[in-house]
Amino acid sequence: MTDRILFWHRRDLRISDNLGLAAARSRSPQVTGLFCLDPNILNQDDVAPARVTYMIGCLEELQRRYAEAGSELLVLKAEPTQGIPALAQAINATAVYWNRGVEPYSRDRDTQVAAALKEVSIEIKTTFWDQLLQAPGSVLTGSDTPYTVYSPFWKNWRGQSKDSPVKTFEAAEGLSSDLKEQAEKAGAIALPSAQDLGFAWDTPLLLEPGEWAAHKRLDEFCDDDRYVAAYGDQRNFPYVDGTSQLSAALKFGSIGIRTVWEAAEVAYSRCRSDETRKNVQTWQQELAWREFYQHVMYYFPELAEGPYREHLKDFPWINNEEQFQAWCEGRTGYPIVDAAMRQLNEIGWMHNRCRMIVASFLTKDLIIDWRWGEKYFMQKLFDGDLSANNGGWQWSASSGMDPKPLRIFNPASQAQKFDRDAEYIRQWVPEIRHLDTGELVTGKIPDDECDCAQYPHPIVNHKERQALFKEKYKAQKAATEG
Repeated sequence: MTDRILFWHRRDLRISDNLGLAAARSRSPQVTGLFCLDPNILNQDDVAPARVTYMIGCLEELQRRYAEAGSELLVLKAEPTQGIPALAQAINATAVYWNRGVEPYSRDRDTQVAAALKEVSIEIKTTFWDQLLQAPGSVLTGSDTPYTVYSPFWKNWRGQSKDSPVKTFEAAEGLSSDLKEQAEKAGAIALPSAQDLGFAWDTPLLLEPGEWAAHKRLDEFCDDDRYVAAYGDQRNFPYVDGTSQLSAALKFGSIGIRTVWEAAEVAYSRCRSDETRKNVQTWQQELAWREFYQHVMYYFPELAEGPYREHLKDFPWINNEEQFQAWCEGRTGYPIVDAAMRQLNEIGWMHNRCRMIVASFLTKDLIIDWRWGEKYFMQKLFDGDLSANNGGWQWSASSGMDPKPLRIFNPASQAQKFDRDAEYIRQWVPEIRHLDTGELVTGKIPDDECDCAQYPHPIVNHKERQALFKEKYKAQKAATEG
């Protein structure tokens, strides 16, 4: 008699290149999938409707893929520590497999679920680091400590061998009608829509949900010289379609990171010039940034709650709520900042260069606690990821792991460099698109050209505010260091 294995999907919503799922299938053909709609996550106040919509779309495709393979993906809406052991018992599973995660909540939850399964004598297999090319512990300094600076991490990480994609999950044996009935009694439900869960999102997503769309986008990005071969040159211009746009697919695992890395290596091998090789490697470095932030979150889980740098832990933020609201709505009077925030609000995504611009503006110009912005991003982004979002915000706020902590972006300089023809600003701030390009990128809009009923004057003076932030930073650092 073969084992019935329950595979618990979390950030791996696919059947191809899935380490834990491949291991489960190699042990037994009787593999049943599971996804748990965890109320501890869905009831948080930082869940983006766009992100839930993408997740549900991925699950719809995953259910179809399981059905095509001859099995099924069951869905629970329950406390994982209770629902998963009950379902495993109901379908006579001898083991539950899942891939590991780095975030504090997922690690605590997994420990509790594992203990609950052991209490009812169900085996667990959780040794798989599916969402990373290099597992925590495999990339350490010479003194066997985790890296806190990206550059040496990249050099070490890049030099290590990477696993190839694992075999696609194929044929399996589904549940009998009796076991399906038992699964329903144990809480298995039909997959709800995002709207059923209370998350309404009607705007088309930047990337279509699911495994097929993620693979299609990867192929387009890597096979077209307009994209990966020009990535380093194009990625900083928000009006250009120059990024992979795979962030949500990697967040939810609708594509495997080994598959992505293999495609990057193939693209690198096809390069015929140092320039194109440099461009492809820049993309690879961005994939390494993703892993760096996940390793950091694993080793320093306290980052999820606060700053890495000691002198930023009690920083005297101004925290003006009216100015924060103006930032959220894209009505700061700084066109490049407002364009970016409106893009976020309208499509649930923002170009990475603009994420840095608006984060610097919130923390260094408005002098508002970076955690306010971090949370707002998570409430809006369809690709919102704790490790990457937290790492980016702490980098911008000078509170994170950055060898050059006191970094301040000038919105006008950023716009002049990366949106020099104001194409991005005109797209997202239509009420001022008729103005001269110079006025739009510098933000120096004459009073007779600016109707405050339509578009506001700047809510702060950048020069004055950056001086104030530096003063506060210097004083706080001196007080902390004694």
